[in-house]
Amino acid sequence: MLKVKRLYTFILQTFLPLFIMTFGICLFIVLMQFLWKYVDEMVGKGLDMLVLGEMFIYAALSLVPMALPLAILLSSLMAFGNLGERLELLAMKSAGISLIHIMRPLIVFICFISIGAFFFQNNVMPIAQVKLFSLIHSIRQKSPELDIPEGVFYNEIGGYSVFVREKERGTGNLKDLMIYDYSAGPNNAMIIVADSGRLKVSADKLFLILSLHNGEAFQNMKKQTGSSQAKEAVPYRRESFLMKEILIEFDANFTRVDESLFQNQYIGKNMSSLQSSIDSLSVRLDSIKGIYSGEIYTSSYKKSVIGNNSPPPEPVVMNFDSIYNAGSPGDKAKLLGRVKSSVEYMRSDYFFKGATVKDESTRLRRHYMEWHTKFTVSFACLVFFFIGAPLGAIIRKGGLGMPVVLSVILFIFYYVINNIGGKMARDGIWPAWEGMWFSSAVLAVLGVFLTYKAVNDSVILNADTYINAIKNIIGKRAGRNVTRKEVIIYTPDYKSLIPRLEALAGNSRLYLSRHKRWQNYIAYWKNGGKDGEAARLVTEMESITEELGNSDSNLLLNKLMDYPIIGGYNTLGDNPDRRVSLCIGLFIPLGLIVYAVATYQRKLLRQDIQTVGRVSEELEEIINKIFTSHE
Repeated sequence: MLKVKRLYTFILQTFLPLFIMTFGICLFIVLMQFLWKYVDEMVGKGLDMLVLGEMFIYAALSLVPMALPLAILLSSLMAFGNLGERLELLAMKSAGISLIHIMRPLIVFICFISIGAFFFQNNVMPIAQVKLFSLIHSIRQKSPELDIPEGVFYNEIGGYSVFVREKERGTGNLKDLMIYDYSAGPNNAMIIVADSGRLKVSADKLFLILSLHNGEAFQNMKKQTGSSQAKEAVPYRRESFLMKEILIEFDANFTRVDESLFQNQYIGKNMSSLQSSIDSLSVRLDSIKGIYSGEIYTSSYKKSVIGNNSPPPEPVVMNFDSIYNAGSPGDKAKLLGRVKSSVEYMRSDYFFKGATVKDESTRLRRHYMEWHTKFTVSFACLVFFFIGAPLGAIIRKGGLGMPVVLSVILFIFYYVINNIGGKMARDGIWPAWEGMWFSSAVLAVLGVFLTYKAVNDSVILNADTYINAIKNIIGKRAGRNVTRKEVIIYTPDYKSLIPRLEALAGNSRLYLSRHKRWQNYIAYWKNGGKDGEAARLVTEMESITEELGNSDSNLLLNKLMDYPIIGGYNTLGDNPDRRVSLCIGLFIPLGLIVYAVATYQRKLLRQDIQTVGRVSEELEEIINKIFTSHE
């Protein structure tokens, strides 16, 4: 029996509760989105709770492919963010364990999740989607419950429009009714008015029984079919009644549609069925295109009329203009009419053929898209893990704050580009595989990049890095902090530091005299943005600061803090490629922007070098006093 390492157990115990919690939350959120989408079709139908519960179960199963990648992204980001925030990730790395080694148990676990997601997509999703859509279709066809409002016409009863002025809540009696019966057509409507009435459903829920009291009915006795009869008097029938019952067809039962209606669609097929349908649809589409292109008709015509060995007939040259001009005006009109009819027939024929080919192509693309979806969901689970885990290790923020924000942003980005790829594949602009794998390919690049940065302990998402870079550009640098050491191993050699400070001050003055504020544009790009003299001055300044930091003089230590922290003297980096810098310089818009920033930083650098010379002279005076006092 393999012994599971304690580290792996700890990582799994950290990740699994978060994964279960986030998966439940994400599934609930997407289920609520489904509810808001179909709530209008469910309200007022009088559906049984078992039917609603069954629909929610199938909806939850159908929405698992959407909730699962989001849950993996959020849980992995939270888990590694918590480890980083509690410094546990730092402790593991200090022990010599790499990030990939820390992620190893979760990589294995996510691989099992991805494999399970594939089998779920292939075996469970077709059944769940067929049952869900058949149930939604049945709910759409169910008649709404009767709840006739007061003061408005109620049109939910087919062929009837009912107006009720007042309803008695306790007894259910209706007062001052007006009913328009247009079930026989709008021109043969019957109008019924009554003082009161009552509406109920028959025992088999197939009819409505409308009992009316003290009213009258008006009905046309002759159908109005022609315009010639519009001015003729139309007989009608008027009926007065004390009590009248009307039987109206109204199916209030919940009837399930046949599931085979959706099983033959692409949503109800697994991979083997999809592949079989793709093969048959491809053959059918090729045959339709062959027929419509005229290949079969042409070949059959040649075989039947010309014969296999007969030479082709000689072409007949006809002058249609002379034939048309030789005819009479009546013959010309008939000929133009025949031509117009022929063109309209050809137009309708091509429109029908184009619509047929388009429908078949759309069906084929839908099957291809569903086939690729079986794999893309599993791959998305892996990609989102390799985005979430490194991202959590980089930002080192746990909880439900920053991880939720980043997860939502990344998932929205994935959802948008996935819809773009799906629409391109559905419309035939891109191949099906390209459209369905577009989002996965984009996020895979992001996952590789973040994993590489996290393994190398990059500070790419550290806000302080960007804040310090901006401060460095605008000249707002951090101050130097030099504190007195409690234990001093060796005392600085003040005598040897005095010449170095004199040289540093002199070199600073020399630098300011040689390097003006402006630099030639071409010379700047030839040097690659480097300033070797400034780099040597900064190196000497830091060396002196480090050695004088061992002094026990508070005055000297305080003066050391006046030295600036210099950066930006190599504007294109420490080791810029000369060819790359020349290319940037030749690209005038970008080169001018970089040159303008470098010119501003050069101004700040001159101010810092001036401060270095002044502080060096002051340090020299302080050291001279200290050296004199020691003597």
